Amino acid sequence: MTAQPAPWTDTVETARLVLADGTVISGVGLGATGSAVGEVCFNTAMTGYQEILTDPSYAGQIITFTFPHIGNVGTNAEDTETSNLAARSGVRGCVLRADVTSPSNYRAAEHLDQWLKARGIVAITGVDTRALTALIREKGMPNAVIAHEPSGRFDIDKLKAEAKAWSGLLGLDLVPDVTSGQSYGWDETRWVWNNGYGRNEHPEFHVVAIDYGLKRNILRCLASAGCKVTVVPATTSAEDVLARGPDGVFLSNGPGDPAATGKYAVPEIRKLVASGKPVFGICLGHQMLGLALGATTKKMHQGHHGANHPVKDFTTGKVEIVSMNHGFTVDRDTLPAGVKETHVSLFDGTNCGIAVEGKPVFSVQHHPEASPGPQDSHYLFTRFVNEMRSQKGVAPKAER
Repeated sequence: MTAQPAPWTDTVETARLVLADGTVISGVGLGATGSAVGEVCFNTAMTGYQEILTDPSYAGQIITFTFPHIGNVGTNAEDTETSNLAARSGVRGCVLRADVTSPSNYRAAEHLDQWLKARGIVAITGVDTRALTALIREKGMPNAVIAHEPSGRFDIDKLKAEAKAWSGLLGLDLVPDVTSGQSYGWDETRWVWNNGYGRNEHPEFHVVAIDYGLKRNILRCLASAGCKVTVVPATTSAEDVLARGPDGVFLSNGPGDPAATGKYAVPEIRKLVASGKPVFGICLGHQMLGLALGATTKKMHQGHHGANHPVKDFTTGKVEIVSMNHGFTVDRDTLPAGVKETHVSLFDGTNCGIAVEGKPVFSVQHHPEASPGPQDSHYLFTRFVNEMRSQKGVAPKAER
């Protein structure tokens, strides 16, 4: 008797991405079940998906990965960016092109599906991410609802209404969702191949880092540069920061609208600048420093999210390849006298760095703790430490 072929079965579409304009995108669900509302952005990085999904700066967003193969190296306990006392990373969901395969990497400890479930992150696979990216480039970052239901049954009208009703990131302070609830110390240094992370046992300086949504690797870079780091919550007053006797103050990355968080953070940053202490900011910290100095910020059309962005440093004339993750930018046309632009994006010309003339105060929009170039921007941590050395009359080290 001739064997009969197995019957054809269609894949059950168990997930939906519903945009605020009513567009419905179907796919297969992954990770947590349920639904979440957020702003859809796209990230062009080919690696580092675990670091991206745990970056607190993505709070309130649904990440579309333009690289099709996500999850193929699994997940592990080391490649996490959420600071150890933060409540959660805040990522609402992720959109993927290909099905997630079994992990193939000697560092893999867990499948991406289980990892997403444990963190309550909803995901959808089987999406034409090129088309979605093109839509975002044309129309901007849309609000949307991402939903995963194993039965494949959805109330589409309800999801459309929810996506349309969400207010979006403009005017939204998301820092309370991701900042640490208490102060803590940090001495872990950068990862070394096959040796893991080290410890800074002989710190040269003390830095207080204000946590607006800190990434761990920023702390590791500060520790590797010779700093003992004390992390404090986002609402810590300037008086409390200075009472800890820091040699310098760091303003961290974070999510949301800088003008909204700035309502309570900017007055404290102004006091820190006036103190004369070296101040260094990254990402949201850069934007709020700009606000504190008298500039304004504005929402971007599609934002910058990826690991291949060229940025020029006007102070050296060099071009570096950097990682970026932001949807707001400092408006260079509003920079006041005495504040100079130090870095600029070579993709679209937006501002990527500022410095106060005559003061040890500077910041950058991009993420120098990342290594896409591979370490093109690590010199900024040396620059910060050199400002602290200068105040102590110690000779500076070469930037590298």
